[in-house]
Order: sequence, then C-alpha cells, then structure tokens
Amino acid sequence: MNHMLAQTKSLPELIRSEFSGLDNNVRAAFSEGELRKVERIFVTGCGDSYYAGIAAKLALKMWTGLSVEVASSLSAGRYDFPYVPNVNKDNALFFEISVSGGVSRTIEALKIANEVGGKTVAITGNEGSPLAQASDRIINCAIPDFPPSPGIRTYQISMLVLYLVGIQIARVQGRISSKEAESLKAELLAAADVIEETIMKNDSKIYQLAETLKSKTTFHFVSHGPNLGTAYFSAAKLVESAGCYATGQDTEEWAHIEHYNDVIADVPTFVISPGYRTHGLAAEFAVHMKRLQRYIVAVTPEKDDKIAPLANLHLPVVGKVREELSPFVYMLAGELFSAYFADVTGQAFFREGVDRYANVGDHRKTSIASLSDL
Repeated sequence: MNHMLAQTKSLPELIRSEFSGLDNNVRAAFSEGELRKVERIFVTGCGDSYYAGIAAKLALKMWTGLSVEVASSLSAGRYDFPYVPNVNKDNALFFEISVSGGVSRTIEALKIANEVGGKTVAITGNEGSPLAQASDRIINCAIPDFPPSPGIRTYQISMLVLYLVGIQIARVQGRISSKEAESLKAELLAAADVIEETIMKNDSKIYQLAETLKSKTTFHFVSHGPNLGTAYFSAAKLVESAGCYATGQDTEEWAHIEHYNDVIADVPTFVISPGYRTHGLAAEFAVHMKRLQRYIVAVTPEKDDKIAPLANLHLPVVGKVREELSPFVYMLAGELFSAYFADVTGQAFFREGVDRYANVGDHRKTSIASLSDL
C-alpha cells in the first residue's frame, strides 16, 4: 500500500478532527497580556518545517501587522538570531518547529534564541523531546499515528498551527475583531472541503500524469509569495519519494536562471499560482516556458484562463481560497504526483534498501553549537 497516498487522502478528515484541539493548544500557550506586548515573530525549522514557515509568513504579516522573519534552522541559529537587536522575553517570540522535537539544528536555533533573550516556543508533537524541554513554551501538535511516508500530515498540521497563532495574536492585539478571527478559522476549516473536492477532481489525472512522465528524472516546481514554500515542499516530496532530481524555484528567479537551461528542453515544470497578485506575471513566463518546449503542468484555480490554456495539463484547485491561505490547499498536486510517481517508477521512499543511503550516525541529530561557539 502507498502510505504517502493514504496520508494525502486523509488530510480533510485530519483537519476536521484536529482543528479544535490545536486551536485550544495555541490559545492556552500564552496569556492575552503576553501577546499584547509582542512586536516581532521569528519562525524556523528544517525541511518541511521550514517550508511551512515560508508558506505561513504572508498570513502572519497580514493579520498581525508585526515584523515576521522566517529562516532555516541553520541560518537562523548561526547567522540571524545572534544579531537580532533589543530582544527580550516580552517583545519577541521565536517559534521553532520540529514534529519529532529531535532535529539538532532546530534545537540549536532554539537554544541560541534563549541565549539572546527571546521567548522560545516549540511547535512539536513530542512534549518530552529535547526541543520541548529547552523551550519556554510548547504548542503540542501531536496527531494520530499513521503509517510512515514522506511527511504529508505533519506539514499540514505545522501550517495550521502557524495560521492559528497568527489569528490569536491578531485578535488579541486588536488587528482583527473576534468575529473576523472566527471567520478566518471557519475558512481554514472549510479548506478541508476544498482539499477533498480537489483530490476527487485530480486523482486519476495525476496518476495518468505520473505514467506519462515516468521516464523523466528532472522536475521543476515554480511559484511565488507564500507558495514558494509549496514549490520547495513539492520538490522535496518528489526527491524523498522517488529519488529523482527536483527543485523549487521562485517565479521571477525562473526567468533569470532556469530560463536558460539548455540541457533538458522538455523538463516537466509545475507552475503553482493561486490566481492573485503574481498570476499575470506567471502567465507571461508560461508563454516563454511553452516556447522553450517545457512540459507545463498548471496548478491553478479551476476557472483560470491565463496559465491553464498554455499548459500541457491543468490540475485545477476546486474552490476559492484567499492568497495567504492558499498553501494550505495548493500543495496537493505535488503530494499526489510524488506518491503516484514512486508507484509507477517502482521506487522506495527515502531510498530504503539502498546501502549508500543508509544513515550511519544521523548528522541531523548530532552536533549542537551554542552562542559562545559562534
């Protein structure tokens, strides 16, 4: 059984079943008095956790009106946090995301944030983990166990927790009313329906796409704004599931760099655009992709008339989602394609069974530096 596919198809029920409990965990993590003093938000993590921060950044900034910075754990701990001025426990929240709570670089970033004086918050599914034990606060994001695969459910929950954090801070600081906060939560919960309908609309098409492209070894995922996180995440899932080369890229950066790739003319290129402020620009670049003979897969709204007509295949998202919440839905195409591509190519997740990929002492969970070491 393809557990990655099962995880993806479980997302609607996961959101519905876990939403209320996660909302309670977020609201219980801080007093309203504490949140009124917050001026800056920092989010960090590795891999999927980092991509979740990129995906949620626009929502956090729009709703709270605060300074929001997102960085990978290595960059945050060793290059950013040591130089943040005027930090104290009242004015700065440092959110470190690791579902396992055992990722060394994220633990390192949290400990350095502690050393520079910020209030640290572990978003983790393991309250007994080193990350949780070193943090000032914990937001428990544990969810029911599921057969293992490249991370799907955990990524969705990490995004959901960050969205709920943004809503809570914005409400407490008076940026949005209680009614507006409840409306945003209702939109998040309703995204489960959008995900469900989008899976139904695209499932067989994506399987056929995997069959069509099964001889390909190189893939690009191109997007912008909050869905740059979606592009990175989608590429990561394809690498983890099937071992091929895949990369996520900013839409504008595609025009500056990938545009000149003369090695593989028909490289499959997923253009992920929810139809808002950069959609027209993405369509302009899709014209160039078509001229360069790229195999274009449009992941866009159902009624898109700009990018979809240029594409070799349109994978429509069924239902309207505001731009800052769009990563909560637009990750589906990459997840489903990665799961089916592993199936049709006969690849094992994470190269299981291939000796050279076996972890001999996992470097991701060793070697933690402190501020004095830097």
